[in-house]
Amino acid sequence: MTAPPRRLHPGAWWLWALALAAAATRATNPLLLTTLLATAGVVVAGCARRDTGPSAYGAFLKFGLVVLAIRVLFHVLLGGVQGPTVLLALPEVPLPAWAQGVRLGGPVTAEGLVLALCQGLQLAVLLACVGAANALADPKRLLRSLPAALYEVSVAVVVALTVAPQLVASARSVRRARLLRGDAPRGRRVVRSLLVPVLEEAFERSLVLAAAMDSRGYGRQAGLSRRERLVTGALVLGGLVGLCVGAYGLLGADTPVPLGAGALAVGVALASGGLALGSRRVRRTRYRPDRWRARELLVTGSGLVAAVCAFAGPAKALAVQVTPLSAPVLPLLPVAGALVALLPLVVAPAPPERRSS
Repeated sequence: MTAPPRRLHPGAWWLWALALAAAATRATNPLLLTTLLATAGVVVAGCARRDTGPSAYGAFLKFGLVVLAIRVLFHVLLGGVQGPTVLLALPEVPLPAWAQGVRLGGPVTAEGLVLALCQGLQLAVLLACVGAANALADPKRLLRSLPAALYEVSVAVVVALTVAPQLVASARSVRRARLLRGDAPRGRRVVRSLLVPVLEEAFERSLVLAAAMDSRGYGRQAGLSRRERLVTGALVLGGLVGLCVGAYGLLGADTPVPLGAGALAVGVALASGGLALGSRRVRRTRYRPDRWRARELLVTGSGLVAAVCAFAGPAKALAVQVTPLSAPVLPLLPVAGALVALLPLVVAPAPPERRSS
């Protein structure tokens, strides 16, 4: 009996996508942001499953475009960065003295509009990176790979991450069924005709999931004492605080690097101790566990190269210049790092349905 073809570890895909997202947080340059967005889209098109991958990525991408439009709308209505190039002047609503610094309406400048577009594009790229990870990695396989101490939290995260793709798949199946029956509503009728069956299927799926979790003893305790549970919770909480403080210290420009690195190291140590103690509470067995090999390391390394190049690039080239308004400069090192993140197209194994075709 031949073993099934091995797929890439889901954790490698998530680390790759999070590294691209970290690179996007560094820049508002539209050239670098569009390069990162194109990199994520090309890898999804080449490595994701045909049935669920593109649809999941497309849902996050559309949501990112909505966020971009909302960011621009907020700038037009509430204002922001001003400049000498006035595009249009909206009627301004006078506000009381306690609302000083906030305005409603007023002049809309080209400088502020460009900055709002770049900042909205940054948020859209972050959502696209999360969508790419959701399309490339199987969340159920990722759940099996996480430590036992994070089992309950990871189940909640996996359920939350799979809501959007499942709703998209449900909407597509309901619409296809109505088209086969000769019912092709348009306009507002499309939303009303899809809302009820999609929500009904979502409720039914949630009930089935709750019954399955209850039958498998979800939330059971392994006989640990109250003292052990308190120590485990304190270690995990202290580790998370240390990780947050250390990451903020390393990313901030005013914090000394040794202080941020020390807080990060202490957080990693505390979190590792808490996970080691908490793993005794949940006992699990794994069938054909996913393992880290050379391909996983190469995929993760390509994403880390993109993040390191973005952080190593000159800050002036990574930010869009609006005062005075000028064309963006192509940051060569961060763009080269983003192109290195295309390595999964070569080293990642193809999905099973594409391998057989």
